Amino acid sequence: MNITVIIPTYNERENILKIVPAINIQLPHANILVVDDNSPDKTYEVVRDMQKKIPNLSLLLRTKKEGLGKAYIDAFRMILKDGSRDAIIMMDADFSHNPKYLPLLVKESLEADVVIGSRYIKGGGIENLDAWRKFLSKFANMYAKKIIRIPIFDYTAGFILIKTELLKQVELNKISAAGYAFLIELKSLLWKTGARFKELPIILCNRAQGKSKMNNKIILEGVWAPWKIRKRNMRK
Repeated sequence: MNITVIIPTYNERENILKIVPAINIQLPHANILVVDDNSPDKTYEVVRDMQKKIPNLSLLLRTKKEGLGKAYIDAFRMILKDGSRDAIIMMDADFSHNPKYLPLLVKESLEADVVIGSRYIKGGGIENLDAWRKFLSKFANMYAKKIIRIPIFDYTAGFILIKTELLKQVELNKISAAGYAFLIELKSLLWKTGARFKELPIILCNRAQGKSKMNNKIILEGVWAPWKIRKRNMRK
């Protein structure tokens, strides 16, 4: 299976140095695409330097910070235009998504179109995260599930494998969320295509380096996004 692992970055200079080699160990034949939003710490310069020694590493440098959703959508379009990938994997640069789970995501994709690294099924969980962040995450998932009613448990999970055949069917221009609500919106549109979903239990850890990108604007977007999604003609 031809896979591209997509890593969006903004001020992840220290983490990117470690996460790329860790991904290569677990998936040595995968391509790695770093999508950097012109980081002030010049994360993109570190990536360019790494490319000299890591031929399967690519960089998509965007001009400004526009949010998680916009970064991923640009990466999706780039990969779909290329046409050689069977699947993409979305993951964070900060080691909250442990690379050890990558082979398991690929294995589970033999029976599913979308594989979600889930904190909220048996065997999954969260470690070393502030109490308010744990509460926010759990509440956001319960809130989204109550409104959208897709039969999954981790709506805000960002560690996801998606087969490109299904991604091609998603109308990316319909995705309006820029922050973490993008992850909810993407799952709802994939579900509408008829994608087969599967959740893989993972333990999510607090970021290794740097600061969280969470802010009040992202939280507010997450409050309204499920209601906007519900208005769409979702699969019954």
